[in-house]
Amino acid sequence: MLRQSKETRTLKQNLLLASSTAFVSGVTNVAGMIAFLAFTSNITGHVANLAKHIVEQNWAEMVVFIIWLMMFFAGAFISNFIVHSLEHKSRYRAHSIPIIIEIILLLFVAIYGHNFYQETETEREIVIGVIIFSMGLQNSLVSTISGGLIKSTHLTGLFTDLGGDVSEWFHPNTAKTETTRNKIYVRLTVLGFYFFGGIMGGFFFNLYDFAIFYFIPLILLTILYYDLSPVALHKISRVFRTDKSRPV
Repeated sequence: MLRQSKETRTLKQNLLLASSTAFVSGVTNVAGMIAFLAFTSNITGHVANLAKHIVEQNWAEMVVFIIWLMMFFAGAFISNFIVHSLEHKSRYRAHSIPIIIEIILLLFVAIYGHNFYQETETEREIVIGVIIFSMGLQNSLVSTISGGLIKSTHLTGLFTDLGGDVSEWFHPNTAKTETTRNKIYVRLTVLGFYFFGGIMGGFFFNLYDFAIFYFIPLILLTILYYDLSPVALHKISRVFRTDKSRPV
């Protein structure tokens, strides 16, 4: 999922990346909504709240929402910067480092929320900021990898793109190309797994509270392992073939 550039990616690789990251976003957003009463995988609602607080001149709240917006921006900036800095050396390393950072941040949320969280307003604002930053990392990464095809953390742009693709597919004056069909498959996959992740996030947060954030990094680790496993198997097979070729 992480070794291929946007030009060489197959439909299967895009579907795997879309499903796994959209599921993570859905779980994170609903769990964050239940825990903090705030969206954590996208910033559309935060922009609306910022405008509201500007009108009402709630200066402290304005600062909080501006920081949250900048955290998403910073996550996206850092993710893209890492990719462009390391891609010429190793595409896998360039694409995996933002995910590793996301795993560390979500583990921090799990450990802190499960063991130390006292439900103070300052703690709430900091933890939300950390999650938003991690979602900025993820959304920028998958968008870069897929050439803008996959955006896993929000659905507004997804529905816009999906509407355009479906319209193009059914319009009598346009050809039903494989590219358009694949785009529809990917966008429906993001939608379905985001929704499914949201259901799972709400259900399991009610059962396990912040411990659910231990589960999210496991999904991200499977993304890293998916690309490592063929390499490991190849090395093992080479060792086995070498051993068998040695004279007894």
